[in-house]
Amino acid sequence: MRRYSCKSLFLLVLRVFKSKKALALPATFLILFVSTLGLISVTYYFAVEKVNARSQSLKVSTAKQDFLAVDDCVLAVAWQPGSVRTLELGDSGGKLCVEPSRGTLFIRVTGGQDINQTVFAQTVGYVVYQLPYSESPDTGLYLKGDSRSIVNQSGSLLSQVSIQHGVEHPELLLRYRPLVSSIASGAGGSLPVNVVRIYVVNLNSSENIALYGRIPLKISCYSNKIITTTYTVSYKLTCLTVNSFLDESSGQVTVPISSSEGGAVINVEVVESNVKIERCLR
Repeated sequence: MRRYSCKSLFLLVLRVFKSKKALALPATFLILFVSTLGLISVTYYFAVEKVNARSQSLKVSTAKQDFLAVDDCVLAVAWQPGSVRTLELGDSGGKLCVEPSRGTLFIRVTGGQDINQTVFAQTVGYVVYQLPYSESPDTGLYLKGDSRSIVNQSGSLLSQVSIQHGVEHPELLLRYRPLVSSIASGAGGSLPVNVVRIYVVNLNSSENIALYGRIPLKISCYSNKIITTTYTVSYKLTCLTVNSFLDESSGQVTVPISSSEGGAVINVEVVESNVKIERCLR
């Protein structure tokens, strides 16, 4: 059996110890490298996510501004036949849909014993912008107008610009509700005469559009139309109610009526402005 001196044994142990340190050193560097690489990857992922979130938020904000610009153009040409406005919607990552055959509007007037009639019934169209994905789309928020389906003339807007739930993502919705005004215009013979006007912006002659990207639009008013229905009542009437049913929402406005003991004459005028939205071909 081979015998080792103390010195030889010491040298042997020293060599073994040195060999273990030599193996431990690259292993330590490898662990540090993998840990650093993982930390960099996680940091990069969260940085990219943050940039993407900010980018999406900017796109949603741009889409909102563009949509409000469409509304401004519609209101600028309404009631002025022959007037035209053009604008270009930027590419906000969503899809523009002009739906002329959607948005069914019924308007009914009621009052006293004799008045109960539908004076308007047709589609009026609306515009939708399907937003790109966003974590906080403010669903239910009205950018312009409010949830009422009919308003009176005192400081109210025809426009409804809102953020609604869509099939996949939230959507911007632009549509127009009726606006009602009333005046007592004098006497017709022995009876007071009242004029109740109901203003309607109608988009149902627009082009059917479903497009992504940058979209140049032409918005024009090609006609106004007035439909008058006259009611003569033989009793004192103090008010008339105008009811609106716009898709799933409904509402009503009550207007005062000037009458005598012998009755009143009431002219209900539906004043319709036909506005067309179409692609602008250059």
